[in-house]
Amino acid sequence: MQLQDSISCIKGVGDKTAKLFGKLGIRTINDLIHTYPRNYIEYAEPATVSSLRPGVRCAIKGKVVTAVEVKKPKRFTIVSFSVSDGTGAVRMVFFNSPYLKSTIRKGDIYVFVGTPKISGHFIVMEMPEYYPVNRYSVMRSSMQPVYSLTSGLSNNAYKKAMKEAEPLMQSAEDYLTPGIRDEYGLMPLSESLINVHFPRDREELEKAVKRLAFDEFASFLYDIKILRESNVRKDNLHPLGEDREAWLEEFKSILPFEMTKGQLEAVNDIMQDMSGPFTMNRLIQGDVGSGKTAVAEAALFLTVKSGHQGAIMVPTEVLAVQHKKELEQRFGSYGIRVELLTGSRTAAEKRDIYKRLIDGEIDILVGTQALIQDKTVYKDLGLIVIDEQHRFGVNQRKKLSEKGESPHTLIMSATPIPRTLAIIIYADLDISIINEMPKGRKRILNCVVGTSYRPTAYKFMQGEIDKKHQVYIICPMIEEGENEDIENVIDYSYGISEHFGRNVRIEYLHGRQSEEEKRDILERFSEGSIDILVSTTVIEVGINNPNATVMMIENAERFGLAQLHQLRGRVGRGDAQSYAIFIDSKESPESKERLSVLENSNDGFFIAKEDLRLRGPGDFFGIRQSGDMPFMIADIYNHADMLKAAQELVLKYGDDIDIPVPKDSELTATI
Repeated sequence: MQLQDSISCIKGVGDKTAKLFGKLGIRTINDLIHTYPRNYIEYAEPATVSSLRPGVRCAIKGKVVTAVEVKKPKRFTIVSFSVSDGTGAVRMVFFNSPYLKSTIRKGDIYVFVGTPKISGHFIVMEMPEYYPVNRYSVMRSSMQPVYSLTSGLSNNAYKKAMKEAEPLMQSAEDYLTPGIRDEYGLMPLSESLINVHFPRDREELEKAVKRLAFDEFASFLYDIKILRESNVRKDNLHPLGEDREAWLEEFKSILPFEMTKGQLEAVNDIMQDMSGPFTMNRLIQGDVGSGKTAVAEAALFLTVKSGHQGAIMVPTEVLAVQHKKELEQRFGSYGIRVELLTGSRTAAEKRDIYKRLIDGEIDILVGTQALIQDKTVYKDLGLIVIDEQHRFGVNQRKKLSEKGESPHTLIMSATPIPRTLAIIIYADLDISIINEMPKGRKRILNCVVGTSYRPTAYKFMQGEIDKKHQVYIICPMIEEGENEDIENVIDYSYGISEHFGRNVRIEYLHGRQSEEEKRDILERFSEGSIDILVSTTVIEVGINNPNATVMMIENAERFGLAQLHQLRGRVGRGDAQSYAIFIDSKESPESKERLSVLENSNDGFFIAKEDLRLRGPGDFFGIRQSGDMPFMIADIYNHADMLKAAQELVLKYGDDIDIPVPKDSELTATI
C-alpha cells in the first residue's frame, strides 16, 4: 500500500465503506491517517454505586443480582437486569440485544461503563459497555480514540482501518532531522502519527499532538512567508481618486446607521493604504457583529468610484447571494453594477459574466472560489475582499490576488486572536481592529440550561414567533449516528413539528444539501416564510437575518466556546431583544463552568481566553474550535508555544529544509 492509494485498498474496506469514508472527505490512505480523533475515552477506576452522579460517564464493578429479563414490546427487544456492588444497585438496560440472555448470568461479576440516569426510583444505565474484570484491567491502561462518524460507519470500523494503515505511519518520512527535532523538543513524525491514533498514555498523546500541531503551523507559515515575499512593496497601480473624502461622506449617507469609531478608523487605514505609493494588504479583525462588512463595502464603493473593479470572495454560495443582494440594495441607485459568480451558475450565464467582466461592464463581482478560476478575467481589478478568511487556504488568497495587476487586498476575520499571535499568523498583512459594536445593538441575553428546560424553551419560542420573530435551533449532527445522545437536525425537526403543530413553519438545513436547496431555504427564512430553522453549524458563517431573535443550541457542551459565540452571533442583528439558549445535555460541573462563560459574556476575545484557561494544559480533547483556522489539529491558543517555535523554524531553516506545503485546500467542509 502507498499513501496516495484509495482507501479501498485497505483490508476490510469495501466499496460501501469507502463511500462512507468519502462522505467525511477521506478518499486516500493519506487522508485517513491525517484525520485525527475528535476525542479519546479513558477507562477510570470503577466508582461505587453510592457515589454515581447522573449524567456523568463512569465505571462500576458489580455482581448481577437478578435474572436477565427479555421483553419484546412492539418491534424491538429490551434486555434488563440489576447489578449491585454492596453500596447500591443499578438497572442495566440493553436494546435489541437478546443474545445477552445466554451471555450474562445471575452471579456474574462485570465492570459496566456508561452514563447513569434516574428513571423513577431507579438508577439506570442504557446500553453500557461491559467487560470481564481481567479484560477491564487491560482497558485501564489504554486510551481509545473516538472519530467523527457518518451514519453507517462505526467507530470500530474506523479503528480497524486505521490499524491496517499503521505500517505506513511507521514508515512516514520525516522532513525534520534528528538535530532539529531535538532543538525544538519534537517527537519523530512516525511516532506522532501512531500515538495520536493509538496513544500509549496521555503524556505520549500530548507529545504527538504538539508535533503534529507544529507541522501544521510550519506548513502554514512557510506558505505565508512565500506570499509575503511575493507581495513586498508592490507599486500602487490602483490609487483612490482625489474626491475620496467626498465619496466617503456619500457612502456614509447611504447607510441606515452611523458608523462606529472603530469602523471609521479602519476605513481611514484603508484609504491611507490605497492612496499611498504601495499596494494594500490589510486585515480587518473584529468580533461577531462588529460591522466589518460595512467597512468592506466602503472600500468597494471608493474603489469603483475611482474607476476600478472590486471582487469579494466568500466561503459559501449562500453567503455570496446574501452579499450580492445587500450590495445591490446599497449601490443600485449609484449605477454600480454588481454580479454573482458561483459554481451553480449555468455555463451560458458564466460565459456572459466572463465577457461583461473583461469588458468592464461589471463593477463588483461577488462569488465563491469561482472567482479564482482560470476563465475569470478582470478588466481592471483594483480591490479584492476576502470574507471569513479562515475558510480559505493561503494559496487561494494568492490566486485571487494574481487575478489583477497587483490589486489591493482586504481580508476580514471574526476569529478572536490576541494581537501577539495575530502578528505571526498574519505576518504578510497590516492589521486594523474593530473593538466595539454598532450603536443601538441590544446585548444578547444568554442562559445555560439542562435538557429538562426544553418545554419552557419551546413555549418561549412560540411567544417570539407570535411576535412575528424567527428562531434558530442548532444540532451537532445531520442524521442519527452511533451516539444516540447527540441531537441531529433531521429527527429533531420532525420531533418539534409534532410539538408545535402545523401553524409553525419548520425547515431543516445542513451541509449535504445542494447549494440550490440551501439557498432556497435561507431565502425563505430571510423572507419570513420559515419560523424555525433547525440547522447544523452551516449557518455559522455570516448569515444575516435581523428578524431572528432566538438561538437555541443543543448539546452545547460538545462545541468549542468560540464556535458557540460565532453561532450566537446569528441573532441580535436587529433592533429587537435577542436570546441565546445553550442546552447542556451533560450537566457536569465542568461543562456548566465552561458554558457559564458564554452566559456571562458576549466578548469574543474574553471567551477565547477563558476557554484556554478552563481547558488547562493538554486538555484539548473534543474542544478545538471547529473552523476557526485552517488546521486539522493545531490550536493557536493551546499550542501557542508550537506556533512561535514553527515561526522560528521557518525564519531559521525555511530555505534549507523541505517543509511540506499542503495541497491547495478546498473550502473547509461544513457539516
